[in-house]
Amino acid sequence: MLILGIDTSCDDTSAAVVKDELKIISNIVSSQSDIHTKYGGIVPELASRRHIEMILPVVDEALKTAGISIADLSAVAVCHGPGLIGSLLVGCSFAKALCFSRNIPLVAVNHLEGHLLSAFLEEPRPEFPFLSLIVSGGHTSLYVAETFGSYRELGRTRDDAAGEAYDKVSKLLGLGYPGGPVIDRLASKGDPRAIDFPRAYLPDSIDFSFSGLKTAVLNFVGAVKIYKHAEKHGEEFIVEPSKQVCDIAASFQAAVIDVLVRKTEWAVEKTGIRSVALSGGVSANSGLRLRMEEMGKQKGVRVFIPSTGLCTDNAAMIAIAGYNHYLKKNFAGNDLNPQAYLPL
Repeated sequence: MLILGIDTSCDDTSAAVVKDELKIISNIVSSQSDIHTKYGGIVPELASRRHIEMILPVVDEALKTAGISIADLSAVAVCHGPGLIGSLLVGCSFAKALCFSRNIPLVAVNHLEGHLLSAFLEEPRPEFPFLSLIVSGGHTSLYVAETFGSYRELGRTRDDAAGEAYDKVSKLLGLGYPGGPVIDRLASKGDPRAIDFPRAYLPDSIDFSFSGLKTAVLNFVGAVKIYKHAEKHGEEFIVEPSKQVCDIAASFQAAVIDVLVRKTEWAVEKTGIRSVALSGGVSANSGLRLRMEEMGKQKGVRVFIPSTGLCTDNAAMIAIAGYNHYLKKNFAGNDLNPQAYLPL
């Protein structure tokens, strides 16, 4: 069985082929970071246009890398939400046309389910039930995964997602977009205890909140002078963030991670479930990965974290979710429409 997965939910065009026994045989991602960096964030219209340009070459490359043709496919799984509606339209339209022309099944996949099931793309794999913490630019949620297709939400962000907070803080500090990787890098050079940024633990809930933290960083940056220093590399002077900026980055990141790990601990205590899977773009953060693994050792909890390349948006996670829907014959029709808001 060969499933082609397609993901155009945001700004990355991705196609992947997954084989029986959940084996990835290709996973191609075309990034748009170079397009959106100059604007400090994703421009939906530009993202949609780029998907139109890249969807066919990316799918062709995925099939070529897998060593198969369209005729070999058992089904096509496509992300139909949540996400940017214009971007989702490109992937859904392409998938529907492909399935109609080749008379093969079409499977609709929720983007969040793809992230949740990314823990199954590599060994070792979790056993049901397990807790799933999805942390990305658009989502920060905790679920109980009871079995394939059955998920129960324990908590979600009440305002900003953790990844969105990273991007906004990066912009405040003049570090560019995307903010996650650069703040993670600078945090390793700073003191996480330098600034006591607030933690919104919301003790009566497993929900999250990061808007107050973002505002605290804004107020702190507005009250101090941010300095940068230049270092000479060869004949050129390269402007590098100062120790002060590194301390802000480290203190901000420590606050985010403290909340994410603490909430996960509470979910473990509340449910009694001893397995946790971490996914979403922010799960590529080195500090979060380390702290979550430390929590697992301290609490006797098994922690499953995908390789960094499988944390961010990719079509392999869509294909694996589609594989399980295919086994249940949960097929979509040609009237499938994308949805910008789509709860799991």
